[in-house]
Amino acid sequence: MQASASDWISIALAAVVAFFVAFMMTPPVKQFAEKVGAIDVPKDGRRVHDHPIPRMGGLAIFMGFVLSVLLFVNISTPVFGILLGTVIIAVLGAVDDIVSLKPMVKLLGQIFAAVVAIRSGVVFDTISNPNFFSQETFIQIGWLSVPLTLFWIVGCTNAVNLIDGLDGLAVGVSAISSLTMFVVSLFVADPIVSVMLAALVGACIGFMPYNLNPAKIFMGDVGSQMLGFVLSTVSILGLFKFHAIITFLVPLLALAVPLTDTAFAFVRRIAHGQSPFKADRGHLHHRLLAMGMDQKQAVAVIYGVSALLGLVAVLLAGNSLPIRVICLVLALIVSIIVWRYVFRKNSHLHAPRPMEEEEREQLEREAQG
Repeated sequence: MQASASDWISIALAAVVAFFVAFMMTPPVKQFAEKVGAIDVPKDGRRVHDHPIPRMGGLAIFMGFVLSVLLFVNISTPVFGILLGTVIIAVLGAVDDIVSLKPMVKLLGQIFAAVVAIRSGVVFDTISNPNFFSQETFIQIGWLSVPLTLFWIVGCTNAVNLIDGLDGLAVGVSAISSLTMFVVSLFVADPIVSVMLAALVGACIGFMPYNLNPAKIFMGDVGSQMLGFVLSTVSILGLFKFHAIITFLVPLLALAVPLTDTAFAFVRRIAHGQSPFKADRGHLHHRLLAMGMDQKQAVAVIYGVSALLGLVAVLLAGNSLPIRVICLVLALIVSIIVWRYVFRKNSHLHAPRPMEEEEREQLEREAQG
């Protein structure tokens, strides 16, 4: 796609409006969070902050993104489905930030929001053919399209949510992922997708000054779940629709860090006989802290890995085979480094410490009382 002058104007305005709305609305959202008791209290060893901090800051990101989309995007049925699902996720996350919903309730809410998007046409019905020697570049998946789309949306929603453990981490990774898909969308998608991703980048950057270490406010579940939901649905709308293996790889690479961290978390917890939804200190950022890094260093490392994988995704979207081979080798090297120096060197963390339910409930009652 070659963006026209009017497309570039819409893209620029969407990013700027989303940035200023998110930036200007974060202080009022912070005051609102304090009034309704949406406070993150460091009540267990899993958290790294040492004093209560308001959460629910994701409402500012939500307002910036939604307002910008409403102003600069032609609201088709799929776009409406994404917006409606985003509202459902935001409401669910806001309630969770105040009263701490049970994991199953959150999961059912995420599934409902995903179904709303799917019913609006946000679904992929093909997958890339892994056989490079075949003349067929993609495979029709038929009835599997709905469950696979549902799995992708819910998986990404939880992935960004679970990586939100350090100041500025989730919003920064989401901004990098959004920027990656935005750049690729300029080549393979349509203006609507580019504008939506530009709005998401702007909203994330507008919130970051308040969330970087030392954070003045956390985005909370309302922000982390919303970012994962929007990234997953917009990637389907703009990248999975194109029947080429490269465009299928782009969202996977753009979201590789949170997706990989979530996959390891679920396998780790199940292997230890725990619920996959049980919080622990085995996430990537916890392991980096255990290596002696401070918060800023750990976040910088994860930013770097995310940016490099994003660069690989952008380069893969080109038409040069040598460049694609080089990019795949770079991605493999990054994966080996992360495994060798983060996971293998921290074997003492392989048995995660679960958060005691009674202790959590007691501390929450004390915080609210």
